[in-house]
Amino acid sequence: MAKKKKKIQETTIENYYDLKVDKIDELVAALREEPSETDSNDLSMFISDCTGNDDPKNYTRSGKKKEFDPYKTDFLGKIPAWVKALFIKWWFAGMCCYFIIWGLDFNALDKLVLLGLVEGVVVDILVNPLFRYIESDRKEFNSYMMFPFPFKAFWTFFTNVIYYTVITVCVGALYGLMHDLFNAGLGVEPLLFGVFFVIIDMACIGIKDLIVYLVKKSKKEKALNV
Repeated sequence: MAKKKKKIQETTIENYYDLKVDKIDELVAALREEPSETDSNDLSMFISDCTGNDDPKNYTRSGKKKEFDPYKTDFLGKIPAWVKALFIKWWFAGMCCYFIIWGLDFNALDKLVLLGLVEGVVVDILVNPLFRYIESDRKEFNSYMMFPFPFKAFWTFFTNVIYYTVITVCVGALYGLMHDLFNAGLGVEPLLFGVFFVIIDMACIGIKDLIVYLVKKSKKEKALNV
């Protein structure tokens, strides 16, 4: 009895991995069949039909039903990455200038250094994470960050603070240079400060990107010549 039971089990295991030709034929036949009208009517791409809600937002101005479009890009998606990057940098720089330069009653040099420290903190905890959030798999915002590391490292906080303190001091020196050239006082205000800040920042980032490109190119040429 035990031998008979064992033989049945072995036969079942052997047949388990056999190719089910009849099942494949059934699948091919089902795929070749055209969908019936009832099947096509069950499927709808209209938002109001899928949600069961006749909200006016689900209709166009002409009264037509809106459809789902998985490939449709929103308004922000149509804006080029460089426009978004420069605007975000300019806005945050102007905001910091507004709260520090206009909001505090310190010595001019103290306010400038404090502004640089705040700029570095804001870039590290707000601007760069925002770039990472809205970027695609192409990493198009790497060209607008001085330290474009994909991970949050502890040391990047201090490097950003030091770097943007230097950038802010350079902006202050640019204000002084313009004062000497035009022999007129130029007040520090958020809009123009943000413009100067972005120009100097992007100039430094551009130099860094050029150095990185040249180093990578030289390494690639050495590897090909070996």
